[in-house]
Amino acid sequence: MSLQLIRSSIASVFLSAFHFLRVILLRLRNGLTYTETPRRSMPPPKFYHDDEAWKDVEPLPQDDGGMHPLAAIAYTEEYSEAMGYLRAVMANNEFSERVLELTEHIINMNPAHYTVWLYRARTISELGKPLQDEIKWLNPTALKHLKNYQIWHHRQTIIDALGSPEGEADFVSQMLEKDEKNYHVWSYRQWLVKRFDLFDKPEELQWTESMIDADVRNNSAWNHRYYLVIGGREGKAPSEAVTKREIEYTKEAVRKAPQNQSPWNYLMGILRAAQLPKSTIKSFATEFADIQSPDDVYSSHALDLLADIYAEEENNKELAEKALDLLATRYDPIRANYWNYRKGLLSQPEVAA
Repeated sequence: MSLQLIRSSIASVFLSAFHFLRVILLRLRNGLTYTETPRRSMPPPKFYHDDEAWKDVEPLPQDDGGMHPLAAIAYTEEYSEAMGYLRAVMANNEFSERVLELTEHIINMNPAHYTVWLYRARTISELGKPLQDEIKWLNPTALKHLKNYQIWHHRQTIIDALGSPEGEADFVSQMLEKDEKNYHVWSYRQWLVKRFDLFDKPEELQWTESMIDADVRNNSAWNHRYYLVIGGREGKAPSEAVTKREIEYTKEAVRKAPQNQSPWNYLMGILRAAQLPKSTIKSFATEFADIQSPDDVYSSHALDLLADIYAEEENNKELAEKALDLLATRYDPIRANYWNYRKGLLSQPEVAA
């Protein structure tokens, strides 16, 4: 290739890039983007002062503490007016269709306003509105505001009055697809279990298994399983069959991820509830931590458990010390002070596990 041809090729590359940039600049100057994309237009603000349906209502302004409040909140004009009308209808104990529409409007602007939700629930009750219709309206609102607590309290109120959990399990699953560890959703699921006595419903336990199978590290799913088996049963000890089932189930989960703390904690909870000693699963723990082979430790949680077990055995205090030393120096040094504290307790008259 001749020198002239090389120069020509390089020049064409730079000119092409220059031409592309020039086109973009011209489009921007004319108010256009290079690739036109449709813009989502915001709905126009809604006001009530010029609405014939509300001409009989005098809105009540918010009292911010005098003419010159120290820290008044800068609400939008639309929100301030809507709240003024809500305060007016609440003062008159009005429960009507227009009040429902007003609460919906305010909730769309501020879904965390607890008072609005309460008054909406009371209005629905006073009007005898179909509760299923409220749930249908509530579903997209909940999906839009995943972390909103007030929505879930309102849902509890409606479902409690409805007296049936039908369809709720599916909706909870839909919510958890968006955020599998949403505290409000899991709390609501526990409320459903308690309110409708679903503790022994096979589908509920099977559902927790599906959640754990999907993510063995989902501590929320383990917590819900514990609530089903132990926590929600008012201190009632599990039967021998249930205890055996849960221990075997959890062992398999540990084997999938030995360093995952959730199933180890679950195991300890089952043993406590069944009033079984930790030594019950000693041989299982040794699968993941060999005190005599410091390089063969696959779970610091197993090492922690073995330290407790050896501490309770008369002739194995030295093994307990070794386990705690390994935790302090190699497998969990960030908590070295804690492990050394535990080691110091071994010389005390009573061992604090």
